[in-house]
Amino acid sequence: MIKNNSFLENLKYDIPAGLVVFLVAIPLCLGIALASGAPLFAGIIAGITGGIVVGSFSGSSLSVSGPAAGLTVIVLNAIDAIGTFEGFLAAVVIAGAIQLTLGFLKAGIIGHFFPVSVIKGMLAAIGLILILKQIPHAFGYDADPEGDQSFIQPDGENTFSELIQALNYSSTGAIVISVLSLIILILWARPVLKKFAFFNIVPAPLIVVIFGVFMNEGFKLWAPEWVLSSEHLVSLPVAEDFNGFIGQFTFPDFSRVLEKQVIISAITIAIIASLESLLSLDATDKLDPMKRIAPASRELKAQGIGNMVSGLIGGLPVTAVIVRSSANVSSGARSKVSAIFHGILLLFTVALIPNLLNLIPLSALAAILLMVGYKLTSPSLIKSMYKKGMDQFTPFAITITAILLTDLLIGILIGLVVGLFFVIKTNFHQAYIVTQDDKNFLIILTKDVSFLNKASLRRKLENIPPGSYVIIDGTRSKFIDNDITETIEDFQETAKFRDITVEIKKTAASSNSKFKLETT
Repeated sequence: MIKNNSFLENLKYDIPAGLVVFLVAIPLCLGIALASGAPLFAGIIAGITGGIVVGSFSGSSLSVSGPAAGLTVIVLNAIDAIGTFEGFLAAVVIAGAIQLTLGFLKAGIIGHFFPVSVIKGMLAAIGLILILKQIPHAFGYDADPEGDQSFIQPDGENTFSELIQALNYSSTGAIVISVLSLIILILWARPVLKKFAFFNIVPAPLIVVIFGVFMNEGFKLWAPEWVLSSEHLVSLPVAEDFNGFIGQFTFPDFSRVLEKQVIISAITIAIIASLESLLSLDATDKLDPMKRIAPASRELKAQGIGNMVSGLIGGLPVTAVIVRSSANVSSGARSKVSAIFHGILLLFTVALIPNLLNLIPLSALAAILLMVGYKLTSPSLIKSMYKKGMDQFTPFAITITAILLTDLLIGILIGLVVGLFFVIKTNFHQAYIVTQDDKNFLIILTKDVSFLNKASLRRKLENIPPGSYVIIDGTRSKFIDNDITETIEDFQETAKFRDITVEIKKTAASSNSKFKLETT
């Protein structure tokens, strides 16, 4: 069990973790912006805002925010419907204000009602998606932009057909870099190397990135045919001077805030971004070694402030993002400093050294994300869910399948519906217990009996044969729905004509009901 250390003690964990998240975030920010039909720099702005602004206001120690793959289609359609990117930015600001309001209204409480099986299914699905989506990048086939999580891809392929294309259009140089990078990442975590301080202080992903850059530069000398071209490298916008850098920021057109399409887009972004943030927050809490629970309504406030700032300076909408958050957790982060530090790194590197970042091979970053994906989809997770029974494993498996074959949001919604079905199904079985000895029946009502159990209880009572003796015991119940009370009252009335004796035992919880105390 990890102890909650002081700020200074946590720095040795948070700084390396922030560096890893920064390396992961660069291609994701650019890829999501590209897939959204927005300026590339808008994705970087969202990453900076998600790190510094949301990280500062959030109550989560490990969650990391930034542009989200789940919003790409919504953003793409909104920009097209509104007509200008500046008008879209106004919608982002309004969406942030809506989220801030939801936070003050304590709407974050809905995050506590997501079934655990669905949350764990989402984590496993994200892990599988990372593996499947990063394999083409590891092979040097970069037609699908980084950050895409949908089954149907912008390049016309799907998640599985892209794997075939990667084999047909692979790059030897990229394969060499990704394979050697994976070897470094695996060896770096070996206990024998962890005995040395260097391997504990320096994060393996940093070594992988440096190694990838030098390998590609080395190809120019001894294997020119293996050299990776610019399309296989990070591609940050490069400004010629400071004024050019400032010029990449865009400001919203507030003259359009009352337009119908702007308002519709703002409401849509606010709802979807809030849902994704709450889901990611819950999932991150599950990954936290300290098992801390982040305040959900405070997270909505933080996301609202972040989206208002992002929209004001030309950025995409931000949400809590499970890919970056899981990379943060797996890198050993202890506090929100890692998220804030990753945002600061994004800001200073794109402002000061974008040319150096543009030397990083995407295949090296793919190796890092492949390891993150493997940790999320560990065989032990799948085994543990299976051992919990089909009521838990079925929504878990369906959530994984639905996310893989659609996208994150649609898959989650399908998983939630299935998960809630099994919750209701379980409640049906647990609401009352029936024991029988010949024609003597004991029906014990459990702690909570809701209207959802009405149909099942009615069928059970109707099937009791004439001449029976029935005891309905409500002494264990703290809540009995009025629909249940009326069902029992109706049974008492019809029992008189079927020669059925009914005895009611009630509790203080049912004192307002009309349960008859006497035997009828």
